[in-house]
Amino acid sequence: MTPASAADPKRWWALAVIALAQLMVILDGTIVNIALPSAQRALGMPDADRQWVITAYTLAFGGLLLLGGRIADLVGRKRAFVIGLAGFAMASALGGAAAGPGTLFAARALQGAFAAVLAPAALSLLTTTFTDPKERAKAFGVYGALAGGGSGAGLLVGGLLTEYLNWRWCLYVNVPVALAALIGAQVFLRDRSGRRGGHLDVPGVLLGSGGLVALVYGFSEAGPRGWTSPWVAAPLMAGVLLLAAFVWWQHRAAGPLLPLRIFRDRSRAGAFATMGLATIGMFGVFLFLTYYFQAVLGYPPVRTGLAFMPVSVGIVIGATQIAARLLPRTAPHTLMASGMVLAAAGMVLLSRLTVHAQYVPHVLPGLLLVGLGMGLTFMPVYATATVGVPTQDTGAASAALTTVQQIGASLGTVLLNTIATGAAGRHSRAHGPADSGMALAEAMVHGFSVAYWCSAGVLLLAALVAALTVRRGKPSQAGSKPSA
Repeated sequence: MTPASAADPKRWWALAVIALAQLMVILDGTIVNIALPSAQRALGMPDADRQWVITAYTLAFGGLLLLGGRIADLVGRKRAFVIGLAGFAMASALGGAAAGPGTLFAARALQGAFAAVLAPAALSLLTTTFTDPKERAKAFGVYGALAGGGSGAGLLVGGLLTEYLNWRWCLYVNVPVALAALIGAQVFLRDRSGRRGGHLDVPGVLLGSGGLVALVYGFSEAGPRGWTSPWVAAPLMAGVLLLAAFVWWQHRAAGPLLPLRIFRDRSRAGAFATMGLATIGMFGVFLFLTYYFQAVLGYPPVRTGLAFMPVSVGIVIGATQIAARLLPRTAPHTLMASGMVLAAAGMVLLSRLTVHAQYVPHVLPGLLLVGLGMGLTFMPVYATATVGVPTQDTGAASAALTTVQQIGASLGTVLLNTIATGAAGRHSRAHGPADSGMALAEAMVHGFSVAYWCSAGVLLLAALVAALTVRRGKPSQAGSKPSA
């Protein structure tokens, strides 16, 4: 039987449209970071509130992904894709025109909500468009490169727009990109009908989305408030309880928001676990090196963004030129485990940085290893986690994978930042008062070093999980029939 993808002559143009939309979503996770000080000054934003420019996006995105994935399954992937694009463009225009902090926070939350519809639809469209193994490997190589490298590119684009235009263009830039993707969607994407007779699992939405929002909020507040604060402990506890109730309900719901049969295959479950651990370990790179480049080495915003590009380049090479070529004839767990070991080695190199380090001999090798390792890992993870999923569940499976990635990023950022801050404090106390700028920088870099070692440990754990759980070949479709 001829593969479905071979019968679609527009499939590679469809990949370009999907990739453009996905890149926009990934970029927006970091593009505002460098522009935040300028936005804060322009809008008169208090220091205590500035984090909501980031948190509003991550809360809505991470909390509503499962709902967005099921919407894609019910109304159709292309329709959900178009809705997400149009809504994201309007929210971006609203944020760019914001006259006060409240409007900007609301626009960022709307961006996250529409991204939660757009991202699962994009991944499920990719899954159902490319079914031939070799073509699928190439397509997921591109997707994995964007998913891993987009965050670093966002820092560079944000720096360029902020320095040469103004911070508002970090939001306005999404409008022409979304319009181009909307036109491409109408021309190149094949429409796929929704699940006839299906219905939305409202209790599942309330429990699942509520639990995820509570977890993401708790993690985001742990940094500024500390783990013992009731504003951190209460949301985290509520999130765990709500998600436990969500799992219990999914076993009983006639049309579950997240069909648990998706996780019955060991290889698919292992791919999800590998993704979660990889993002926990990876996000320390962007967090700590941003401070290292600007506060220790004195880099301006654009140079800081350029300094991250080797990570993105490494991810692109690892995903498209290595993993995509090897996956059709190599066991996915071999690529995942090898990638995680490479990334861990890069973290060990970064742990050796000092206040007097130079970029090319000391920073660059670690960044390239991290990038190559992530590219080798992300591509087979996406391919393994989504292959063999029944058509009616592709949106839910795509949303679940993206949710794991978002939760891992939030948890990793908070945990590693806590570790780094604690280590820096202990270093200052052990070496006397840190009154000088050099002493503060040395304490900061020491904290980063300890956190990088922890990142390396998490990535090695991810390598072990991949090696032990992900089998050779594709996940089975056991249990893929809808439950009665």
